[in-house]
Amino acid sequence: MSTRPNHSLEPAYFERVYARDVDPWGFASSEYECAKYADTLAALPRRTYRRGLEVGCSIGVLTLRLAERCGTLDALDVHEGALAEARRRAASARHVHFHRMMFPREAPVGSYDLIVVSEVAYYWGGGEFDAARELITARLEVGGHLVLVHYTPEATDYPLTGDEVHERFLTAPGLRHLRGHRADRYRLDVFERAGERADGGGEGQ
Repeated sequence: MSTRPNHSLEPAYFERVYARDVDPWGFASSEYECAKYADTLAALPRRTYRRGLEVGCSIGVLTLRLAERCGTLDALDVHEGALAEARRRAASARHVHFHRMMFPREAPVGSYDLIVVSEVAYYWGGGEFDAARELITARLEVGGHLVLVHYTPEATDYPLTGDEVHERFLTAPGLRHLRGHRADRYRLDVFERAGERADGGGEGQ
């Protein structure tokens, strides 16, 4: 029987994690993380995006690389210490805007042509996962891209596994799966928001 929680992980969980280490997952130092970030950037269908959203930016390592591909970028995290480190790391990137928010309970206003959810969606349990998936789909512009990247081995203190996250997005109304693959300990999938753009262009343009 699974001992995983059936509710979202609360801010207190991340307070304990970051109290032990400013970079508890080795985002800035791990060769594995560096290779995964390169894979994530390579998977983006477009060279540049008008407005991006990164849900769960942590200390900003991936954020800084996404900033090179986005005209503006909103980066969210629930932990102020991680955000402070991210702000220092991206101090020269004036077009990056950091927000302390607990997604999906809080979110910036507006829509995006790129949304990146990397190593965060398995923290959402119960009805909050469905709320987050619906909000992401609603905020993604028609023809815009969603990139999911998640660790696949099971972590018993997370409500979902990485595979469960990706399989549930595969059934989300309004999203069209473009491509995906598995690598060492993670899974990456790219989606496009289906529909017809206001300029009359269809999905294939």
